Amino acid sequence: MKYSIIYLTILIGGIALMSSCGKGFLDVAPTNSVNASDAVKTAADARVMINGIMRNMTDASYYGRNFFLYGDAKGGDLTIYSQGRGLDALYTFNHTANSNSFSGFWSVIYNNILQANSLIVNINKLKAGGSTENFDNSLGQALTARALMYFDLVRIYGKSYADNKASYGVPIATEPLSASAQPLRATVEQTYAQIVKDLTDAAPLLAKAKSNGYLNYYGNRSIQARVYLTMGDYAAALQAAEDVITNGGYTLYSPANWVASWRSQFGTESIFELGVFPNESDLGTASLGFYLRRRAHGNSNVLGWFGASDYFLSRLKQDPNDVRWGVMLADEISTTANPRLGACYKYSGSTTLTGDGKATVTAVNIKVIRLSEIYLIAAEAAFPTDKTKAATYLNAIRNRAAALAPATSATVTLDMILDEKSKELFAEGQRYFDMLRLNRTITFNDEILGLTIPTRPKTIDRSFEKTILPIPIGEINANPGIGDQQNPGY
Repeated sequence: MKYSIIYLTILIGGIALMSSCGKGFLDVAPTNSVNASDAVKTAADARVMINGIMRNMTDASYYGRNFFLYGDAKGGDLTIYSQGRGLDALYTFNHTANSNSFSGFWSVIYNNILQANSLIVNINKLKAGGSTENFDNSLGQALTARALMYFDLVRIYGKSYADNKASYGVPIATEPLSASAQPLRATVEQTYAQIVKDLTDAAPLLAKAKSNGYLNYYGNRSIQARVYLTMGDYAAALQAAEDVITNGGYTLYSPANWVASWRSQFGTESIFELGVFPNESDLGTASLGFYLRRRAHGNSNVLGWFGASDYFLSRLKQDPNDVRWGVMLADEISTTANPRLGACYKYSGSTTLTGDGKATVTAVNIKVIRLSEIYLIAAEAAFPTDKTKAATYLNAIRNRAAALAPATSATVTLDMILDEKSKELFAEGQRYFDMLRLNRTITFNDEILGLTIPTRPKTIDRSFEKTILPIPIGEINANPGIGDQQNPGY
């Protein structure tokens, strides 16, 4: 086998995730022992594969943990208390192709893309062959999920779209691949073109009704808003965001209900939320909630991996009564004289470790897209042309800090919008990508415990070579041509 992203042993149905009603899952035959065209015959078969795709997105190397930590540790909102506890390379940028490459991003996401490809190709064959089954919703979900996964990959491995869209993006595969296939990296621009195509092809196929644990039309439009904002197409980003805000049927949590929302599944703001279930997709001691808690809280295996930086806390301190303090708790370096609420409990359900209503506190759903993010995208997208609209969308989230004066068309700034996004989406994996696409300076809180970080400067912007990860050595060994396309600095 030459091309390692193929992983011919991936399951054609994923490992079919139990449905949200709680049924178990079972392994089905791998692609190297069953003809892929035999695996999907009915709409029910297609839904099993969608379950597998959603399940695999909760892997610890993806949305289950590392992707969110990547976005905040590298973005300066998270810091570490000590080196050597685990995953601290996300903060120190101590990456090489051979060591701390976080190759799980590449392997897990490509595994899931290839599963989506199998489903998409097989559905299209069945439709062309005259099948009367209604595959539209599954096809739309597979296309949308593939777009989101390529969007995440290109932001991890490719330069910012605004920086150099002619530079290397990631390999694009839209069909099942043979064992001898060795595709090379497309450009950033080509990768984004594929992302936009998948999203626009998928949107009319998707239901507009809310579908807990799955992607619907408004989940697709929310991803479009993210993608267009990243591409600098503010008009398209605003249009997509306003479609969700106006027509989606989602509602923002009131300030009084915001903290409690983390104890609940599939709330009124939840546009795309991945289900996590005890004994099936529960990561336990490898979960995101474990990695954000104060050291030893509730379990001696909690090591206190990541906590809020001083820079993030200074933003939250703009209002001591900001409701978002309700998911923060004293961290391991907090003292009576110098209290420091640096531990985040969003993914423990609450500061008392209630979880979100399941049997284990670590089986907490992953909120991938929330309505509050869409309001903040709308605010930023409107900012260049309509300051009044930008202020209106910003204030809908800013009111979670009642002591802050509402923004107006005369006072709203891009910094205010970015600060609010940091406060609202803390530990949800957004900060780094915002800072890179706008080429903002990122300052790291190394001095918190006198850390010495030789692998990156204290302050970076997107000119720093290691802002993107290396292509993993395993991929280069399997596909030597991609070695000539390795990212600079590695």
